[in-house]
Amino acid sequence: MTSFQAILTILICSAATILIRFLPFAVFSGKRKTPEYVLYLGRALPPAIFSMLVVYCLKGVSLFQGSHGIPEAIASAVTVALHLWKRQTLLSIAGGTLCYMFLVQMIF
Repeated sequence: MTSFQAILTILICSAATILIRFLPFAVFSGKRKTPEYVLYLGRALPPAIFSMLVVYCLKGVSLFQGSHGIPEAIASAVTVALHLWKRQTLLSIAGGTLCYMFLVQMIF
């Protein structure tokens, strides 16, 4: 890929991201009422996406080989505990990731 193609790709991706991020604000701003299905999606999609990410992250864990899934189980428990304690998604994800990396690198 040439430099021109790389810059063009970055510009197109940036423009698409900006459009996707700002389009809902442009469409639903002003005196228009937000449709019920959009409000429903705002409530239903975050837990669904998070659940899908959990399944994706744990799909390769083998209970019969290696560390038997112990670091994954501990890190998952830390993530859940942090989230129930502080209700901060970023803190929960970062804490669970750091715990997992520590366990894998230093202990298992």
